[in-house]
Amino acid sequence: QVQLVESGGGLVQAGGSLRLSCAASGLIFRNYVMGWFRQASGKEREFVAAISWSGATTNYVSSVKGRFTISRDNAKNTNYLQMNNLRPEDTAVYYCAAANGAYSVNYLVKSDRYAYWGQGTQVTVSS
Repeated sequence: QVQLVESGGGLVQAGGSLRLSCAASGLIFRNYVMGWFRQASGKEREFVAAISWSGATTNYVSSVKGRFTISRDNAKNTNYLQMNNLRPEDTAVYYCAAANGAYSVNYLVKSDRYAYWGQGTQVTVSS
């Protein structure tokens, strides 16, 4: 049984930082591209970032480039989303997801291309 468990969300002031973690089990972690999506209240789920199985390639939505960094540790079956200079518009539930590692991170920008999902963690940025 595959499980993706996010942690690290919370309440932060604008300009602050948070690091989200996603711990995976029940799958061969190094075989999967890992992604992060977010969903604000009343809005559709949005792609945030993805990282290839090796960690060599990443992709970001333009609104977070230069502020967010995705990374992974295959030895720990965990991937991370470091979020700096947070803005109120970053407020959302953040979801970790896993997709077939054969796909490009540039292709994996749609939620229906991911096989597994976590339960989400709330990030709230106050102004």
